[in-house]
Amino acid sequence: MSTLSWSDGRWTHPPVAAVERGGALVVTAAEGSDAWRRTSYGFVHDSEHALVVPFPVGGAMEVDFVAAFEAQFDQAGLFVTASDERWVKAGVEYADGLPQAGAVVTDGMSDWSVAPVPEWQGRVVTVRASRGDDAITLRIGVDGGPLRLLRLLPFPGDADAEAGPFVCAPTRAGLAVEFLAWRLLDADAALH
Repeated sequence: MSTLSWSDGRWTHPPVAAVERGGALVVTAAEGSDAWRRTSYGFVHDSEHALVVPFPVGGAMEVDFVAAFEAQFDQAGLFVTASDERWVKAGVEYADGLPQAGAVVTDGMSDWSVAPVPEWQGRVVTVRASRGDDAITLRIGVDGGPLRLLRLLPFPGDADAEAGPFVCAPTRAGLAVEFLAWRLLDADAALH
């Protein structure tokens, strides 16, 4: 396992601010920032703030952040990208009045899955993506507890991919998310 430095990554789209505080990185999102492609809504948003580094097959990327959200679609977690048309975001999104653990998987068009986790509001969330030869396994947990399976999705092993923490604020200005840690480790050996 290696702990990544915030200076190791590059921004897909620079945030309003990114300030290091005691080892953490506090990222302030631009109003209207998001990542989505077409499905149901008809629009394309490519304005997420993701801090990414290369993500190899056989590796796992993990981030810890504080989920303190209050506006519709406030979101943060882990972003994996191979292109504008193929990417994944996983973490917590505030939707319909509740924090929701979820993922958006995009291969030309986006899909979205969520599950309510109201008890996670204001707590430390960990998201991990493990990359295999033909798939990514997403796991999520809270306060250092066990990680549970969030999603298993196809992802080509021959694609050059990058991954790291992300934040979006589709409906408001002023969302600041505190990322506590960013790690690269070996991919999980088992699905369950």
